[in-house]
Formats: sequence, structure tokens, C-alpha cells
Amino acid sequence: MSPTSSLFSPHAPRRLLPLLLPLRLSSSAAAAAPAMPRRRDRTQPPPQEWKPKAAEGASSSTSTASAAAEIAASVERLTLASPAAARAGTGAAQLWVPRGYSTSTTNASVAPSPSSSSVADAGHGVDSAKLSKVIKGAPDFAVDNNTFIEAKIRATFYPKFENEKSDQETNKVFNDVAPPNIAIIFMCQVTLKHSGSLFMYAGHLGGAYAKNSFGNVYTAVGVFVLGRLFREAWGKDAAKMQAEFNDFLEKNRICISMELVTAVLGDHGQRPKDDYAVITAVTELGHGKPKFYSTAEVIAFCRKWRLPTNHIWLFSTRKSATSFFAAYDALCEEGTATPVCKALDEIADISVPGSKDHVKVQGEILEGLVARIVSRESSSQMEEVLRNFPQPMLDGVDSDLGPSLRDICAANRSDEKQQIKALLENVGASMCPDHSDWFGNSSLDAQSRNADRSVVTKFVQAHPTDYATKKLQEMIRLMKQRHFPAAFKCYWNYHKIDSLSNDNLYYKMVIHVHSDSVFRRYQQEMRRNQGLWPLYRGFFIDVNLFKTNNKKAAELSKDGDTLLKNINGALDSSSSAVDGLADEDSNLMVKLKFLTYKIRTFLIRNGLSTLFKDGPSAYRTYYLRQMKNWGTSAGKQKELSKMLDEWAVYIRRKYGNKPLSSSTYLSEAEPFLEQYAKRSPANQALIGAAGNLVQTENFLAILDSERDEEGDLQSERGAAPSSPTSAPVDVVPKAEGLIVFFPGKVYPVVQSRLYIENMCGTTKAAAVPVIPDSEGTDSNPFSLEALAVFMFRVLQRVNHPGNLDKASPNAGYVLLMFYHLYDGKSRREFENELYERFGSVVKMPLLKSDRTPLPGDVKGILDEGISLFRLHQSRHGRAEPSKGSYAKEWAQWEQRLRKTLFGHADYLNSIQVPFDFAVKEVLEQLKAVAKGDLKTPDTVKRKFGNIVFAAVRLTPSDILGVLQKVGERNTEVNSFINGITLEDSLNKAHVTLAHKRAHGVAAVASYGIHQNQQVPVTFNALYYSEKMAAFEVQLGTVNGEQINSRNEWPHSTLWTAPGVAPKEANTLPQLASEGKAKRVPIDPPITISGVVDFY
Repeated sequence: MSPTSSLFSPHAPRRLLPLLLPLRLSSSAAAAAPAMPRRRDRTQPPPQEWKPKAAEGASSSTSTASAAAEIAASVERLTLASPAAARAGTGAAQLWVPRGYSTSTTNASVAPSPSSSSVADAGHGVDSAKLSKVIKGAPDFAVDNNTFIEAKIRATFYPKFENEKSDQETNKVFNDVAPPNIAIIFMCQVTLKHSGSLFMYAGHLGGAYAKNSFGNVYTAVGVFVLGRLFREAWGKDAAKMQAEFNDFLEKNRICISMELVTAVLGDHGQRPKDDYAVITAVTELGHGKPKFYSTAEVIAFCRKWRLPTNHIWLFSTRKSATSFFAAYDALCEEGTATPVCKALDEIADISVPGSKDHVKVQGEILEGLVARIVSRESSSQMEEVLRNFPQPMLDGVDSDLGPSLRDICAANRSDEKQQIKALLENVGASMCPDHSDWFGNSSLDAQSRNADRSVVTKFVQAHPTDYATKKLQEMIRLMKQRHFPAAFKCYWNYHKIDSLSNDNLYYKMVIHVHSDSVFRRYQQEMRRNQGLWPLYRGFFIDVNLFKTNNKKAAELSKDGDTLLKNINGALDSSSSAVDGLADEDSNLMVKLKFLTYKIRTFLIRNGLSTLFKDGPSAYRTYYLRQMKNWGTSAGKQKELSKMLDEWAVYIRRKYGNKPLSSSTYLSEAEPFLEQYAKRSPANQALIGAAGNLVQTENFLAILDSERDEEGDLQSERGAAPSSPTSAPVDVVPKAEGLIVFFPGKVYPVVQSRLYIENMCGTTKAAAVPVIPDSEGTDSNPFSLEALAVFMFRVLQRVNHPGNLDKASPNAGYVLLMFYHLYDGKSRREFENELYERFGSVVKMPLLKSDRTPLPGDVKGILDEGISLFRLHQSRHGRAEPSKGSYAKEWAQWEQRLRKTLFGHADYLNSIQVPFDFAVKEVLEQLKAVAKGDLKTPDTVKRKFGNIVFAAVRLTPSDILGVLQKVGERNTEVNSFINGITLEDSLNKAHVTLAHKRAHGVAAVASYGIHQNQQVPVTFNALYYSEKMAAFEVQLGTVNGEQINSRNEWPHSTLWTAPGVAPKEANTLPQLASEGKAKRVPIDPPITISGVVDFY
């Protein structure tokens, strides 16, 4: 069976990730594919490629055919006109057509469709007085039994994945799901992280969105860049294809997400040479939970619409996957685009170059990589797509594309609205026929865009019309009950303005998450409630709030109940562990950034406010804390400190007290870095790349200084703290002192942190949080034993200033309320937040380590209280327990709590450490903080450093044992050994396997699969001269695989004389052949055990 026929087998099994609408393609399509297009630089685009390797766990031909059939099952949902017909314009263009949705118009007109035109003119035929009355009366809309809500997700991106998370954690996940010696069912996929902003597009009716907003210059720029990509790809047919693309997205409820990279929206790590976008996700919204296309499907989708794709690598074996993580460790502190891509190309099993070359369009400074766990079938799917969807022709590359983004922004400098208008008009009506998201409605005043805040309350109160609405209500209700820091901003939907009435209201809701910790806490909730939908980044919902008559309301309620039951049943019966990966795969994502990028963004740009507001000393405190949190190697910290101190003096001398704008900081930073890099090769490696600065001052978009769509200027993501003195200090100056506070006992960290930071800003003191030491749980930083002790102590005290003592009838409830302020946060997360904000944490001993377990009835009364608290909070929020429907239950529980705790008074007293001991420990730790002696524990951040070489680590005692045996056999050797000092050199004894400089990153990384594994090391001979000595070695196998050194002469250096570099030992065989060194055979050879490791 041919590859094409196998792809379209009718017996294809159910897809692992049933996310996309693949294509029905004639068998001649591949043969008829056009030649590779020329690029702007007149070169051919990079070819797609894959590199099948005969490594362990390789798929058999049967599994490959099965995987190919799987993608074909959903490929059958699409139809495609012949390439010849499409290019001649005699038939429909090659378009995706998902099963279950209407097909795209066969002959789409270049002009906007009638529906588009009507939307563009929406409001012109509407009675403005009536419309204004409806909007002004909306706050009085009352929810009753006849009120319904319909909510549809309009645009979204993946749930938040970890930023700065240890790559070892992702590597661990890979090994957890693929244990050794078992055929793996998952694989690792890696893509480039271009340095730009998230932009989402759902068609001209669906809307254009930034991460947390719409209708601004960010989205106008995104629409313009996307429209220009169509002109570049389709040439004279661009307008037609833009209209068809809009129509297709709208009819099939699809949203595309992309990294928008421009020089007009402010500086990131490097100003791009060109303005462009790379598609990062395609999402089928349908009428339910979003379904994200697999990477192979994204590539196929993009190649049919001629949209740019990212560079993608697949690591399908355990060896290649572990080699990737080792390669990142080797490059993390100095990697730039060229060496990173080269190393990954050598390691990966499949490499698919992006249609936009990062070096040519953005430059060498690479923000990072995004690694994720994907299904095993991804490899065969990718190969199938690459065979059937070659890189398309770009018909407009040599055409006049009209004014560029930079030209338009430069010519329209008066205000943001003028720039937006110019951008939208230049992109054309076929791409953007309706400007109402940016300019509102002519019948309404400018302030009417915002809806009143009561919409969110009505949203969760009204009857849901369908399953999707019910799940979105569940999500928002939970977030509000948990008091997650997030905003639910509602705006009038101008696309529905002609359908508005007093009983029929249309809104757009933006879910804006203010803190990354919300995503972690929400994931904890998802683990407890498997039915929760994920919390997405870039989250926009279309909302229809309406009333109907009694009869229709009854029908809707009945139909809704039936639908919900059917869906719930279907979900319960069809769920599987494998399919679950599709829902949770974003939780197995990790963003791995490079230090050369972080120098510019986090250390220079985000430190500007501290540098100019509080001076070089505070700035030094800031950047040292950042490097400490990242786990930057000591050598790089020293180099960077020197460079950043020089930068601080340079820029302060030039600007004085006038702050440098973060939007254009590279105008000053790039020339400085370029000159600094020219001083030495070491400086060049530190900087990565510098020079060829793109000047943006004349075309920078006019931005609101308070707005940051990408979010990487926020302090919680690494920006400068609001007060420099909240950062760690080496030694606390006497004139400034310490502010000691207790965030973990009663008050939440967020509230106390803001208050303390304000104090630090006015007093110039350093802050030190003191928290009770506790093991905690997976979802709370304090254990139940700690909670029991806290309650027991409160119930014994009298005359408390806050009335929280034994006289309080609700003391137990109040303690539970404080306990739940940290709900969803593990002990490690709790401590990490404090370490990252304040630099140190003092732990007050609380419980004895040798205590007996918590008595069953004490645990039972606490569990009962926690359950009651959650019921009360779910129904009544923060209302006092005596005022809710559980008042009786609370009163009874408070009485039983007192009885239970006092009944175990002896136990609760016995498990606590003595108070005097606790005070002494706290004082000692505070003294250490003041002296700079208290170190942040390694558990806070993994310190990965910068791998230089791979080697087999040897134990000094084993080496001495071998030397002793050789000396016993040879008196000359014995005399030589007794005449040298070996202690220091033997502590570093190893057998070099590969070195990054000599053999390349890929060679070093290839040993990642064997890291921490024992390997036999056999000593065959001893070489020595008056300046050095080394053993000649032969390495054995690990798990049946021979371990070989890339060195020409595998050896272990034992000793070198002062002034002689260890690498000189490589010359010993040559010196022996010349009679300048001696070779002593070891017969029989002696074998010891070593450990494969990185250095």
C-alpha cells in the first residue's frame, strides 16, 4: 500500500488528538506540488526534512501505517480542489473544510460578503435613541426564571505553561511517562520561541485579540501584519484569499494564534529585522471545549493557507529526548539562534525548518525554546504531512506589497487612533471590513463600550443554554469564590448591535488573569475536580444574555437538562488516559529561555526603574537576586556583574535622573553591548550577539505607557521590584536595618507583602518574613497538625486585641478562613514566592520531628470543618457563619472543636517545640540574614549552570587503589608516586567523553541518556613524565550500549606539575613514542566503576 493510500485508509483508528480537520488530497497532489518559492533574499526556503534513525524503540512498519491511518481518519473531513485548478482560478482554492461544518464559498468575491457589509454598517440603520436607551437600561436587567445565558469562547491560547521552570522537571515527566526498558508512547517536541507578543485572530467578525485586550493598536498591528502575509503569499489573489479565510474562520469557529514580532510595539530582546508573525496554534472552538490542532495539523493548515510556520524538532527516542535537555543545559547561558538550531538539528529525529528563518527576520538573540510532551504518533503524522504538503509557493514575494508597517506608523504620529485607522485602511476591506472593535459605533458615545460590572454576576446566575455555557459558569464561579486575582471585563459586542433589545443583550467578556500563580492554583482545582475546563491564556468569550417567555423558557430548560445529561454521559464513557493528554498537554509544556535574551530583557530593561529611581546599589541587589533565582552559574554571575555595573554607570552618566524608556531601551543598550563585546572573546560569548541596530524612534507605535500586552514587564515575572530594599542584600547597612514581619501566621502573603514593600520604600530597610515551619500538603503550605496547634493556641488566649480568643464564638471559622487563604498552593510554592520577593525566609520551629501522628478524632473534626467551610464559602462567600444557611452546623462544630482539642491537650502540647527554643532559632536566623550568611536553599530553584563537557566521574579512593597495585608491581612507579602530591588532582579525576568546544554541543548532549549511570572503567596502562601522569582507559557498556570517548586517546589525568594544563596529558602517548615519557602496561588490566556525568 502506498503512503498516500495508507493515509486515507477507511479503517483508520480513532485519533489520539481529535483536534483537526485534515485534507482529502488526490494521489497526484504531491507530484503536482509547485517548486519551492524564492524568499525575499532570493534564496529557496529551507526544505522540510526528517531523519529516520534506527534507534531503540523505533516504530515498526505496522505502527507507522497505523499512525498514518489515524491522521487520515480526520483527513477525510476535508476536500481540496486540484492544485492546477486552484492556481488557474477556475475552481475553489485549496481550503480546509472540517466535518460537521458548512463548506466555504466556492467562488468568494474579492469584495466583502453581504454579511460582512451589513456588520460594517451595523448601527447606521439603528435608532440611536433606542440603542442608547437599551444600553443605559442594561444595569437594571434583572435575572429571573426566564433569563438564559449563552456563552461561546471566541479566542483563546493554551493554558499558561511554566516560565523559567526547570528543564529537569520536564525531563522527569518524560521519564515518568516512559519508564526505562519500556517502549515509550510519548515523545518530546520542541519549537523556537520568537520574541514578540501573543496575537489571536478569529476572522473579521470573530475579532482580533491581544493577550488581555482587543480594539487597540496591538490588534491593529496584528491584523495589518497578517493581511500583509496574505499579500506576500498570494500576490494578486490576496484580497480574494483574505475574504475566504475570514469566511472560513467564521463559519467553522476557528481561531489562530501567533507570535507577532515587530519593531513598532516596543523592545524585547532584539529589534527584528522584519515585521512578521509565526503561527503557534490553531484552535477549533466549535460550540464546546476548545480543541487545539496537533503540530502536524498546524503545519498542514498553514501550508494550505500559505501562512508562516515555526521551526519544529521531534525527539522520538529516549536517547534523543534526554540529549535535548542536556543540549539546553550546555547552551542555556550562551546560546544564540545559529548554534542552538544547529545542535538541535543534529540531535532531533525529525527537524522541520520554519518558513521564517529566525536569524534572517529577527536576529541571533533567541528568547528560548518551548518543550512539550506529545503523543508517539506525532512522528508518523509529521512525516505524512511533510510528504503531502510541501512548502507552498509565495506568489507575492517580488510584488509591490504597499506601505510597510513601519512606513505607516512613521507617517501617522499624531495619536494612537490615527495610527490604528491608517493600519486598518491600508490592510483593506477584504481583510478588515469592520472597524467597530476599534472605533465603536457611530450611534453611541465613546464611553458606551464598557458594560456595567453586574454582567458577571448575571452571567453566573442565569440558566445556561448549553454545556459549554455551564462549564464556563462553573469556571468563573470557582475563580470568584476562591478570590483568584483575575478580572472579568465585559464590553458591548458591536458586531451584534443591530440585535440588541432590552431583553436581548450581547457582550464580549475578557478573562484577564493578573498573576501567574492563578494558573497553578487553578490546576490544583482541576486535580480535585476532573470536570473543570482549563483556564486559558488569552481568554475571550461571546456572551448573549436574554429573556424569553414562560413556554420557551420551559422548553429551553428541558432541552438544556437533556443535553447536559447526554454530554456528561458521553464524556464519562469515552474518556481515556491517552485522550486526556490532549486536554492536559499544555501542563507538560515548559519555556526554556536563554541567558543572552534575559540579560537584555530582565536584567537591563526590567531593571531600569530600580536603577533610575533608587540608584546603582539597589540595581545591583536587583540583578543579583534575579541571577540567583535563575540558578546562573557562579562564573557567569561574576562576568555579568562586571558588565551590568559598567552599564549602570554609563547610562546614569548619560541620562542623569531622567529614566530611559523601556520601549526603546535597545537604542542605548545595543551600542553599549556591541562595544563591550568587542573587547574580548569572553565578552562576545557573554553578550551573544550585538550590532546592526534597527532604529525605531521614527516609527514606534504610540502606546499607552501603562499597558503591556505581553506581560513581561510585570514585576512578578521578573521585573524590578517596587522597592529595591525588598530584595536580598549581602550585608544589611546599620543605617537601614531589617523589617521583620509574619506573613504566614494570619495575614495572606499578598496583603502583607504590599504593606511591607511600602514600608521598605520609605525607610530603606530590608524585609525578612518569618513563617512557622511546617511540611504542608500538596495544596496548602501548612499541615493539619499545624492548623490544630494554631487553633489550640487561639482557644487558650484571652483579651486578644482583635477579639480572636477563646471568647470568640467563631474562632474556629476564622482560623479556617486564614488557612484557606493559601488553598491550592503547596509549601514549596509558598516559600518560593517569599524567597523571590524578599530574598530570604526565616522559619520558626513549630512541631517536633519525632511526634506521633495526629489522633483520628482531631483529624476528623478538622476535615469536617474544612468541608463545612467550603460549603459555606460556595454559597455565602465571606459572610459570617451565623448569617448563612449553615449557622446551626457552625455553632455545633465550634463546640465540638473545643471539646476535641482540649480533650487532646496533652498531645497538642507535647508535639510543639519549646517556645524558648523557637525564639532562639529565629534570632539566630535573623542574625545570619543581617550578616548575609543565610543562604537560599537549593530546593527553591534548580541550579543547572552551563554544561561544558561530559565525563565519567571516578572515585579518588579507587584511583589510589589502582596506583598502589601498579606501584607494588613496579618500583619506578612507586618512587614516582611517592614523589608527587595527588590529593587535589584526584578529587577531580575523570575520563572525558566529549567537550563542547572540541566536539560540539550535540556530542556532549548525546551522553544525557546515560547520566548518573555506572560504567566499567578498565585501566590498561600508566603513562608518566616529570610533568604529568595519566591512566590509559577502556570504557565498558551501560544497559548494553558501549560507551566511547570522543577523545583520540581515552584517559584519566592523574597529576600535572604546577603551570601545566590538564589537557597537556593528551600528548603523553606521543611523548612516550619519543622517549620523553614512560608507558607501564597494567597486566592484567584493573577495572573499577565510574559514573557518567556532566561538568
